[in-house]
Amino acid sequence: MINFEEELKRFKPSLEIEDVEDIIYNQDLDDMSDVLLKMLKEAKDTDSDQKRTK
Repeated sequence: MINFEEELKRFKPSLEIEDVEDIIYNQDLDDMSDVLLKMLKEAKDTDSDQKRTK
């Protein structure tokens, strides 16, 4: 039968997984609200530019 305590003591995480984890956690990702705010700002800027050229 498997001795889970012994297996846990011998467990060593894969180095690739740890590397990927660091890369993911260290990125500054935009969430949906950031994307929407950016889109609204760009739309407002575009609208302002179009009004100035008329």
